Amino acid sequence: MDLAARLMRALTDPGVPPEELHRRVDLSQVSDEELGGLLAAAQRVAALEAPRTGTVRLAVEQAAEQRRPRFTPAACREMLEALAERYEQRGWVDLTWGLDALENCTGPLPDVSGPAGALVRLWLSKDTLRQPYAFLALAHFAGEEELRLAVEHLSRNVDPIVAEEIAVVAGSALPRGFSASVADRDDRPTPTSVHAWRRSADNPAYAAFARRALEAAADRTDAVREGRIPYRADKAFTDREVTTLGQALRVALQRDEPWLPELFERLLPGVSLAPTAARTLPSQALLYEVVRAAQDYPTPELLTALRTVRRTVRHAGVPKQLDRMLKKADAALAERTDVALRLPAPEGFGTDSVDGSAAVGVLRRTVGDYRAVVTVTDTATLTWEKDGRPLRATPAPVRRDHPAPVKELRDTVKRVNAQLATLVRALEGSFGVDAVHPYGWWRTDLAGHPVARSLVRRLIWEIEVSPGQWQAVLPEAGEDLPDAPEDASVRLWHPIRSEPDTVRAWRDLITERCVRQPFKQAFREIYRLTPAEEETRVHSHRFAAHLVHYRRMFALFRARGWKSALLGPWDGGESDEAQRTLAAGEWRAGFLHTWADWSGEDELASTDQVRFDRRVDGAWRQAPLADVPPLVFSEVMRDVDLFVGVTSIAADPDWTAGGRERAYWERAGFAELTESAEARRDALERILPRLRIADRCSIDGRFLVVRGDLRTYRIHLGSANILMEPDDSYLCVVPARRSKDGTVFLPFEDERLSLVLSKAFLLAADSKITDQSILTQIERGA
Repeated sequence: MDLAARLMRALTDPGVPPEELHRRVDLSQVSDEELGGLLAAAQRVAALEAPRTGTVRLAVEQAAEQRRPRFTPAACREMLEALAERYEQRGWVDLTWGLDALENCTGPLPDVSGPAGALVRLWLSKDTLRQPYAFLALAHFAGEEELRLAVEHLSRNVDPIVAEEIAVVAGSALPRGFSASVADRDDRPTPTSVHAWRRSADNPAYAAFARRALEAAADRTDAVREGRIPYRADKAFTDREVTTLGQALRVALQRDEPWLPELFERLLPGVSLAPTAARTLPSQALLYEVVRAAQDYPTPELLTALRTVRRTVRHAGVPKQLDRMLKKADAALAERTDVALRLPAPEGFGTDSVDGSAAVGVLRRTVGDYRAVVTVTDTATLTWEKDGRPLRATPAPVRRDHPAPVKELRDTVKRVNAQLATLVRALEGSFGVDAVHPYGWWRTDLAGHPVARSLVRRLIWEIEVSPGQWQAVLPEAGEDLPDAPEDASVRLWHPIRSEPDTVRAWRDLITERCVRQPFKQAFREIYRLTPAEEETRVHSHRFAAHLVHYRRMFALFRARGWKSALLGPWDGGESDEAQRTLAAGEWRAGFLHTWADWSGEDELASTDQVRFDRRVDGAWRQAPLADVPPLVFSEVMRDVDLFVGVTSIAADPDWTAGGRERAYWERAGFAELTESAEARRDALERILPRLRIADRCSIDGRFLVVRGDLRTYRIHLGSANILMEPDDSYLCVVPARRSKDGTVFLPFEDERLSLVLSKAFLLAADSKITDQSILTQIERGA
């Protein structure tokens, strides 16, 4: 008897106790095709809706949402028949279950015109329709007459933009894929996943409609501005139009249509500025929908246009709301590496050619009797001059007599710094997709960009000078760029693609030239498959069984582009799998973690395995670790190492809790070094000879040994915890994060390395320590 039949019998047999139901069907062991059969069976018995049946049905549906079930032709038909039966009994069903079954059918589509037609006719009998686009997609399978009736019904009393979208969807030649892409789970035509947007974007008919709809919207705002349409606050577009235009914009943004920047110049002022002096907007709803679209598929041009709107909109509350929403859009742009590097050049900034000396973008502007200078290096800074002399602060006459230019200059600094932060995140994120760029574009529009130039020159780049032959260059080191074709490929250098001697040479050069890289590149950690991971095959326990500060780790998930549900002591909050998609959506990494407990006011979590999925035929399939591309594997494990290393309670110097937490703290606080700590040691070996305390320091395995006047100390390079010789007693020190020698050069930003050095400077001069709590610990065993 197959699993679907067993489920049916278990659910309908009153002799089976409810607690036995889960044991009858182990969902973790079923195949995707078996899960599809179970889902169809669960819908058929859903009409029973007793607690015993609801529990198992919900379990099957949750499993289906986490995976992508496959359906045999028979299961497809059974799903449609079950939905029709359930609708007759309960008055409503979720149509997307039926569309998902048809889209993921494992064989030729069966004839479902009977149950599909029954559902359409039942739906048409309703005065109001939920899931209108799912209904329309289903009508494709019911027959021409049902499709005609569905279009007619949906087109009643709707606006022209909405009516045209209905006609486009109804006339689509790709009902199996495209129709499901606009199917919704409520009364809005919102796709169910990012892949649904891609299907819409891949449909030429819908892409053409998207342009027509957005240009029609811009035409309407032009008419409002010119007085041809009477102005009414927030009434330029209906709710249905806003939803449709939001979908059209997402499709155009996902396709990165070249006509969009010109459209933004018309549409965004049109929806945000009243044609009168009123502080209202023609369509606040559409403005916010545009920003939500920017969060899904941001482009530099759209974010620039939205920031222009933010400065000009008159409504008092809109700028603050836009600021909050644009933060998410900025973060999303950094993840979209294919367009994030296309930075608009700020007006007024100058630059030299990329082959010149280390010049940077500079903006100079005269304000009264003074000159403002905005300089771009690691960040943008605003300074003031008088007669060529630099001033320490903004001159009082400028603040008093010229507030508008001062505000504009400060806004420029904020805007450029936002661009720089996005650029750094996008460049580092490009490792995850192994991005390549045309040499000509890279040389002029990225390496020669007035804002990007300073960052780009301090990174190592590889240029494909001939097929398969890559030449690495560091522009900041004064190296000449190679003579290569304009269309030659350029990519960021990654140490995993180089021999150890080459990596050491780059690290030496970076240190000798004091080149501080925007992120770890030359000293970037490399993670390769271990024998233990080859043994476990499909998952890694390398970073499992750590206790971490959960809220800190959750914040790091967001900062590094991982998506995860918030855990806590509530139903369903006990565990989750943080996920990150890489390699242009072809690979997905998962990091399992579990909410552990409270420790005082702090929340703790326990880490678990890392695993990978690969996209196969549009669905995620678990992949062996050996199949994961080395660069993808390394970047994922680097992120997880960061999550654990930064948030582990082992790195908390004043951890005092007892029990299992203390046992973990003592074990992990001085454990063998991970790859990130190994890279820290490598950097420290190069930095130490340059320090004024060099004669008091040495590296011994996983420790930096510091000889003070009172005692000798061993600082762990992973946790920065300290042991004192000769008895290895623990020393609790929580100093400032900056070393006393502010001139110490670090080749990359690393808080833990700064902390290790700060403690080293403190302990090398331990006879000068005045903190009584530290002195008491030192003197106790001296």
